[in-house]
Amino acid sequence: MSLLFKEIRDSPMLWLLAAVPVVFATAALFPEAHTALFVLSVLAIVPLAGLLSHATESVAAKTGDAAGGLLNATLGNLTELVIALAALQAGEYTLVKASIAGAIVTNTLFMLGASFLLGGLKYHIQEFNRASARLQAGLLFLATIALLMPSALGGLDSASVAPVTQTLSLSLAALLIVGYGLGLLFTLRTHREFFSSTEHAEAGEAPWPIGLALGTLAGVTVIVALVSEIFVESVQEAAEAFGMTPAFVGFIVVALVGGAAEMASAFSGARKNRLDLSVGIALGSASQIALFVAPVLVLTSYFIGPSPMDLQFWPGAVTMMFLATVTAMFVTNSGRSAWFVGVLVLMVYMIFAITLYVLPPAVR
Repeated sequence: MSLLFKEIRDSPMLWLLAAVPVVFATAALFPEAHTALFVLSVLAIVPLAGLLSHATESVAAKTGDAAGGLLNATLGNLTELVIALAALQAGEYTLVKASIAGAIVTNTLFMLGASFLLGGLKYHIQEFNRASARLQAGLLFLATIALLMPSALGGLDSASVAPVTQTLSLSLAALLIVGYGLGLLFTLRTHREFFSSTEHAEAGEAPWPIGLALGTLAGVTVIVALVSEIFVESVQEAAEAFGMTPAFVGFIVVALVGGAAEMASAFSGARKNRLDLSVGIALGSASQIALFVAPVLVLTSYFIGPSPMDLQFWPGAVTMMFLATVTAMFVTNSGRSAWFVGVLVLMVYMIFAITLYVLPPAVR
């Protein structure tokens, strides 16, 4: 624990941890102060993301960047899953679908592009395992095709389409979970020699003991989940105060804040020339949301939701997910990166963000 306290003492950013008890107290005493809760929850998530980043790097030092990236993506998506389950139980299916699509696009474009940019500003050329990146992009492409099918059927105005869409969504959910499980088996067991990290990482601080790292990961993940719930409850009202549209909030703001912990780890890895960790977190998180989180929410809706949820997204969301996947496949094909590649990816993300800000789509 002395290592943890030393980290907090020596890092000014972690002094913002004082905002964590403040946001909980404010939520209990002034639950209607949405703008204040929004600001406080953002201030609280930032240092928690920093702790999660350090703990993940320590685990990755023991397990390798491939497993470390998977662990970080899983823990980061656990927060989003908890929030989505709460919205699912309340029947807020539009919010659930917007958070799914927004997380996929944000992780694939913003997290990956910013990692390329931050790493490229420090290193002339960076290399990463092309096989691992191509596999994750391929899994994401598979999920995008699956999400496209119910949305295509939804465009047909027929009373018989609704039950067909529901049956199709249920079947696709089961198929995607199987595909995700087989992908893990392929990368972590049967062909793991193809997915080892490139050896270009710079020497840094000594990693934490594995017990402290795992304990920090577990504890911080729980706190982030609780703070994120407060954030989601306050973000809509705060968005109106700041002049942001609901579409922009769901796709951009919620996705950026919800993925803050993963982004901190990805950006730190890129700056330390561990681009395999960064790419693994960005694409691994996006593919896990599409192949595992979204199908689990569909299956869970049969038990806790007021009605079953399907995988029918509005056309704009499917288009952005598809283009984000194609962009990721294009920029990771060579296994090398430079800062301008990151700029190009971020520009694609900015095109989506500007479109949602000035012309919000009609989400059903």
